[in-house]
This record gives sequence, C-alpha cells and structure tokens, in this order.
Amino acid sequence: MESEGPAIVLGIPIPSSDPVFLAVVAVHILFGLAAVTTGAGAMLAQKGRGRHANFGIIYFWCLFGVFVTMSVLSIMRWAENYHLFALGSISFASACFGRTAARRRWRQWPRLHLTGMGMSYVVMLTAFYVDNGKNLPLWRELPVIAFWVLPSAIGIPIILQALFRHPVVTDFERSQRAIARSAHSD
Repeated sequence: MESEGPAIVLGIPIPSSDPVFLAVVAVHILFGLAAVTTGAGAMLAQKGRGRHANFGIIYFWCLFGVFVTMSVLSIMRWAENYHLFALGSISFASACFGRTAARRRWRQWPRLHLTGMGMSYVVMLTAFYVDNGKNLPLWRELPVIAFWVLPSAIGIPIILQALFRHPVVTDFERSQRAIARSAHSD
C-alpha cells in the first residue's frame, strides 16, 4: 500500500502517496472538520430541541464518518496507526453511549449524555493531536506527551463544570428530587 514517499498537504506530511489512501484521507479530513464544527455548535447551542439537537445529530453522523474512514486508514497502516484506531473507537463508543442515554432517557440521562458526548469530542481531538501535533505550529514545540494529555486537561474540567453547574443538569436533578419527595409523601 505504501508508495515511494509521503505526500505533503498544507505542510502536513501524509504518510503514503497511494491514491486510495489519499482519497480516504481527504474524506476523513472533511468528516473531521465537520465533526469539530458541529460538535462545538452543539456544545454552545441552547440545550433541547432545535439547534442543539440538530448540531448533535450532524456531529454524531460526522463522527461516524470519521470512525469509518479512520478504521480504513488504520487497517491500511496498522503498525503505525493501531493507537489511532483505539482512540477513534473510544471516541465513537463514547458518542454512542451519550446519544443512547439521551434517546432512551436512562436514569441520570443528562449527566450520561453530557459525559459521553463531551468525552467523544475530547478523545477525537486527542487523536487529531497525537497524529498531527508534531506538524502543527506551537504544538510541534511541545513534548509528545502533551498531545495525549492537553485535550483531556482542558476538556475534562469543562465537562465537570457542566456536570455540576449546567442548568439542564441541575434542573433535572431538582425535578427528580421533587418527584421522589412526592412519591414518598403519598
């Protein structure tokens, strides 16, 4: 599958100049950019039906596209990319968990949804920086461990703050306590 040398796209070396590999990379990049954009849109939009749900649906399916193309790229270069396959699998599994929690209204679903979707985004960014950080301005100055740690060091505190302070979560908790109190008083 390997061709004579890497291709360079926007200053970033692509490890193979094989036309099939490059085509899959191109689709992967498009899905990745769409996932980053729509994921941010879902996070920043008012929660509930409408923009948040629409951005979230698009994010989920773009992340699915990232997962599928990442799987193909990993299979094509397994020895070099198995760790990216693991990260991509964790990211998509987290999104599936978060989406299912909201759709099925599991107990504590707002917390489960927020955690699953938030972690899918953090792990997606981790995979991007692990793969590309060494070629990016500023990031290339950092030690390799930073590519693995920084997305979580930034993302997890944001997720934790939302878990304990976001109105959707706190309102849900209050309503659940009220329901429990009324059930016990009957």
